[in-house]
Amino acid sequence: MNEMYVAGRNPVLELLKSEKQIDKLYVLKGELKGSITKIIGIAKDRKIVVQQVDKKKLDSMAQGNAHQGVVALVTGFVYSSVDEILSKAKARGEKPFVVVLDGVEDTHNLGAIIRTAECAGVHGVIIPKRRSAMVNQTVYKSSAGAVEHMKIAQVNNIVQTMDELKAKGLWLYGADAEAEKSYSDTEMTGSIGIVIGGEGKGLSRLVKDKCDVLVSIPMKGKISSLNASNAASILIYEAVRQSHGRE
Repeated sequence: MNEMYVAGRNPVLELLKSEKQIDKLYVLKGELKGSITKIIGIAKDRKIVVQQVDKKKLDSMAQGNAHQGVVALVTGFVYSSVDEILSKAKARGEKPFVVVLDGVEDTHNLGAIIRTAECAGVHGVIIPKRRSAMVNQTVYKSSAGAVEHMKIAQVNNIVQTMDELKAKGLWLYGADAEAEKSYSDTEMTGSIGIVIGGEGKGLSRLVKDKCDVLVSIPMKGKISSLNASNAASILIYEAVRQSHGRE
C-alpha cells in the first residue's frame, strides 16, 4: 500500500478511534496541550510511536493542509467492495442507501460528500478508479475524519456497477440541471442510489442514461449550478427526510 499522511486534530482523532493501522504520529515540538494530549494518550495506549518535530517538517508532510500541530502516517486507505456496502445495509436491517459519483475530481468535494453521507446514514460511496478524486489526506481533512466510518468502493466501470445495483433492487436518481422534474417533487424512498456528476461537467451521457430518474435542483440566482458536494447534500437529505416521513 502507498504511504499517506493524515493532517489535523479531528481527522487524526477519528483515525485513532477507528483502530486502523497507524505507523507513526508526528506532533509539533512543545504542542502538548488540549486535544493533542488526548491524541498522544490514545496513540500511546495503542503503542503507536509518537515523534515531536518542528513546524517545517509538519508543513512538508501536510502538503498545504492545516495540520494543527499533528500528522499521522498511515499505510494507505483500504477501499471496500460494492457487496460490502450492501452487506452493511443488510446487517443494519435497512434498505440500501448509496451515493454514486461520476467523475468528481475535486478532493475537497469528495471529502465533503463523504462527510454528509456519513452523517445521513448512507451505507457507502462508490467512485470510479479513473477520472476521479481518490482518498488522500485532503479528503480526510475535508471529511472531518468521516472516511474512517464510511465504506468507499472504487470500481472499474460506473455504468456496469449501476446495472449491478439496479439488478439488486436499487432505484437510481441522477442529479441533472436540465431535468424537468424537481428533486422536491420526486419520491426517493426504499433502496436507492443518489448519482452525482463531476464539477462543471455533470453526469456523463452513459451514466445519465442508466439513471432511473433524473432530477434537478431549482436555481433562482445568477449562478446556474451548485457544486457537487452541495448538490449531493440536498439530495441525500431529501431522501432522509422522505424516509423519516414514512416511518
